Amino acid sequence: MFGVVIQAPDARAAVEQIKQAERAGIGAAWAISGRGFDLLPAWAAAAVQTERILLGTAIVRTWTRHPIGFAQEALAFEQLAPGRLRLGIGTTGRGAAERMYGARFDKPLTHLREYLSTIRALLHDGAVDFEGEYVTARAEIASPVQTPVMAAAAGLRAFELCGELSDGAISWVAPLSYLVKQALPALRAGAEKVGRAAPPLIAHVPIAVSTDVDAARALARQQLAGYAGSVHFTGTWAAAGYDVAAGYSDELLDDLLVYGNEEQVSAGLRRWRDAGMGEVMAQPLIDPGNPDGSTARAFAAIARAAS
Repeated sequence: MFGVVIQAPDARAAVEQIKQAERAGIGAAWAISGRGFDLLPAWAAAAVQTERILLGTAIVRTWTRHPIGFAQEALAFEQLAPGRLRLGIGTTGRGAAERMYGARFDKPLTHLREYLSTIRALLHDGAVDFEGEYVTARAEIASPVQTPVMAAAAGLRAFELCGELSDGAISWVAPLSYLVKQALPALRAGAEKVGRAAPPLIAHVPIAVSTDVDAARALARQQLAGYAGSVHFTGTWAAAGYDVAAGYSDELLDDLLVYGNEEQVSAGLRRWRDAGMGEVMAQPLIDPGNPDGSTARAFAAIARAAS
């Protein structure tokens, strides 16, 4: 499947973009938290104004909710739009966790393990009785639902944890070479350890519908600049053999980015899928001089990838 990352300044605009994506024929919409509005109520509003498009969070930060609260929101969503929510959660990086939420970030994987275990038990089994280092949860729901619970992953231990416990691993600004050679094997190893099939890897891929290579790379450097300062993301670049100090080199961008005309972008997205990604989550890089036109071209290219 091919999805799109929704980039909107507020909830109303996000709902309109999701409606546009569905009209374009895109199968899934995703967004990250921290844009000034809460994703889950915005996605619920979008769900009742659309018919088919799947709605994913990539991600909602665990620190914002207790696992029971996550599960209750997912249950309400399932009642409004059965089978259309993919709940993606994550701890975010140390800086945001400690600065914004005052969180104790000494064992992020333990924290994520406890969140995944409790949310999935409550949603999928209908009950949870758990007391851990970070999470205590005792609750029941009337009717279990199979809402997939996915998690953000960057390092290999996180991918292995997702293979063991999650319904999918979500990458962000990670090179394709890293995902294929290191992340996918770690995801599969985690699944094999507990004797289950590996869940999908949902790969974040920035796209630029432009035949001007220099312009496409310039858009990426500008619009993805914030990630270059966080080891949470650049660790995957280093693991893939890139010089992190060099920032977005041309070589790195060609391993992160898909660009070209609509047909070339569609083919590039299919190349990521064919490399083993369970789903491709495309983030349009928007030309500030023509935002509506570049968004429409990007949506058309994403939809075309699935045809």
